[in-house]
Amino acid sequence: MNSSYARHPELLSAISSRLLLIDMQEKFRSVIPDFEHLVTGCQKLILAAGILSIPVSATEQYPRGLGTTVPELAELVTDREEKLRFSCAECLSWATDGGRTDGRQQVVLAGIETHICLLQTALDLLAAGFDVYVAADVTRSRRGEDQEFALRRMSDAGVRLITSEMALFEWCEVAGNDQFKQISKLVTGRQETVPK
Repeated sequence: MNSSYARHPELLSAISSRLLLIDMQEKFRSVIPDFEHLVTGCQKLILAAGILSIPVSATEQYPRGLGTTVPELAELVTDREEKLRFSCAECLSWATDGGRTDGRQQVVLAGIETHICLLQTALDLLAAGFDVYVAADVTRSRRGEDQEFALRRMSDAGVRLITSEMALFEWCEVAGNDQFKQISKLVTGRQETVPK
């Protein structure tokens, strides 16, 4: 692999990225369409982040009323912040310095609800100087039109809309190594163990 090869700045990089899961909480399970698909997609993102040493954070909106992060994800993410403000940006220590401490300027967002907490977080992170990517296939609102307009608004503001699989392979960058093999197993559903 040519280490001087210049990649397009729009592409995600494992060394420049972090993953943020927003409010994947138990009370939403019965009201968010296709919730189990969201959980599975978030699991893949978390596991890939672990394989590639990408930091993962999660938030919980008013957990006393909405419950905590669903167990399938809570067991994978220990860094979970409680919040009352819809935007997550102010409760995340890494967000307050614009990513300057560790150089991770790219933030991949997934979770719920697209038109409330995810939208407000994305815009606040943009304002703080981050490059924000939303994995559109693993975010939802209760109503489809709210989802549609939120994604459109974020895109108009400069948020990059991607899919979770785009994130996985941009993070991975090359084929043929052990990390690629583990990522491929995640994509095909053949992952048997949780990487440590």
